[in-house]
Amino acid sequence: MTRQEKIEYIAALRERLIREARTDLLPFTRATMPTFDPAEFHIRYYHVLTLFAEGKIKKLMVFMPPQHGKSEGSTRRLPAYILGRNPDNKIAVVSYSAPKARKFNREIQRIIDTPEYAEIFPETRLNSSNITTVAGAWLRNADECEIVGHRGGFKTVGVGGPLTGEPVDTLIMDDIYKDAKTAWSAVVREAIEDWYDTVAETRLHNNSQQLIVFTRWHENDLAGRLLEQQGIYDPVNNTNGWVVVTYQAIKKGAPTEYDPREEGTALWPERHNLEKLEAIRTRNPHVFESLYQQDPKPLQGLMYENPFKEYDILPATKLRKVKNYTDTADEGADFLCSITYLETEIGNFVLDVLYTAKPMEYTEPKTAEMLTKHAVELAVVESNNGGRGFARNVEKQARLMGNNKTRIKWFHQSQNKAVRIFTHSAEVQNLTYFPRGWAQMWPDFYQALTHYMKVGKNAHDDAPDALTGTVEQRPITGKKSAAGYFA
Repeated sequence: MTRQEKIEYIAALRERLIREARTDLLPFTRATMPTFDPAEFHIRYYHVLTLFAEGKIKKLMVFMPPQHGKSEGSTRRLPAYILGRNPDNKIAVVSYSAPKARKFNREIQRIIDTPEYAEIFPETRLNSSNITTVAGAWLRNADECEIVGHRGGFKTVGVGGPLTGEPVDTLIMDDIYKDAKTAWSAVVREAIEDWYDTVAETRLHNNSQQLIVFTRWHENDLAGRLLEQQGIYDPVNNTNGWVVVTYQAIKKGAPTEYDPREEGTALWPERHNLEKLEAIRTRNPHVFESLYQQDPKPLQGLMYENPFKEYDILPATKLRKVKNYTDTADEGADFLCSITYLETEIGNFVLDVLYTAKPMEYTEPKTAEMLTKHAVELAVVESNNGGRGFARNVEKQARLMGNNKTRIKWFHQSQNKAVRIFTHSAEVQNLTYFPRGWAQMWPDFYQALTHYMKVGKNAHDDAPDALTGTVEQRPITGKKSAAGYFA
C-alpha cells in the first residue's frame, strides 16, 4: 500500500466513524471519549439509549448498580448526542441536588465544545462565552445552555427546583435520591413525587420523552410509584407504560433481551468480580438486594423499619452522662454485647460497642478497657448466667487500670427478651444515635441489629437486647427534675 493509499484508507475509516457516530450513541461515545472501553453489557445499554434518542422508546427506566457507568451514557453523552441529531430539542436533566445537576451541565458543555463533536455535528454549538441573562444572546451558564441558531438546549436542575419557561421535549432524571437515607424517608419520597406531579410533568407535552435512570433503594420510590400507576409498556395492551431495563450486579433468573447473561454471573467482572459482590451481599443482604440487584424489599418484617439516626459530632447539651450497658453471653454460641453511650436529654449517643462471641478471658479486659477509655460513670450488667461474676472481674480490672470513676452494678433480667425488644423498638429508634459510618466500625453488630426480624427465628438477639437496655435505663420523662435527671 502506497503512502497516498494509506492516507486515503485512514480518511475513509475516519469518515466511517463520523458517519456511525451520527446514528449510534456507542460510536459517538467512542469518538468523543477516546478512553471509553465498553464492557459487553455497555454495548446493549447504549443500544437501548440509541433507540430512545431515535424516539422509538418514549418512556424508559434503566436500573443499574452503582459504579457501572450508567450516568456516562444516559446523562453526559445522551443529551449531547440528542442535541446533535436535533438541535431544536429542549432537554431537562434532573439530579438529587443543584450542585450535582450543575456538574452534569459542565460535563455536557465540555463534550459539545470538543473538536470531535464539532466534526460529527457541525450544526450544534454553544455560545463561545458564558452568557447569563443578556437579551437576544444565546444563554450559556451553569443551569441552562441554548444551541446557537436553534430553539433547543438543555437545563439542569436539582430535584425540587424550578423548570419554568418553555416545554420540555426530553426529561432525564438521574439519581434523584442521594442515598438510602433519603430514599427510605417517607417525607422525601412524597416531596419528590409531588415535585414530579406539579413541576416536571407539567412541562411535558404529548410527544415528550422521559428517561429515569438510577439505583433502586425503596419499593415506593418514584419509579415504583410510576410503575404502579402506569405499568410496563406493551405495544398492544399498554402503550402508555414504561420500558424497563434492569441490570443486576449478579444475574438472577433467565436471560433477557437486554441482559442475556447466565444466572449467577457478574455484570462487569473486570471491575466488580463475583467475589467482591458476594462479600458485599454477606455484609448487608437487604441493601445488596436494593442497591446491586435493583430489587428493593419491603421493610415491614424488620424490627427496626427505618434507618437509625447518625451523628457527626456530639451535641452540646445541658444534661449528659456517659453510661454503659452490657448483656453477657447466655450460652456458648451467644454474643457479649457491651454498649457505651452518652445519655442526654435528646437521646443516647453511642460511643463504642464490643460485640463478640469470644470467651470471658477476652471480653472482661476489653470491657474494662472500654469503660476506662470513655470515662464511663455508670455501667449496668445483666447478671443472668454468670453476669455477676463478669461484673466483679471487670470492676477489678478497671481499678487495676486506674479507673476509679466507673460505678458498676448488676441486676437480674427477669423480663422476656423478645417482648422487651418489641415493646421498646420505637423508643430505641427515636432515642438512639450512632456515629456516622457505624456499619463499618462494628459490622457484626450492625448486621445483627438491622436484620433482626419481628417474627420468625433470629440467629441472635444480643444486639437488640443490649440496645433496648440502654433505653430502659433512661429516667422516665417527667418523673424527675432536671437536677435529678441522671441520679
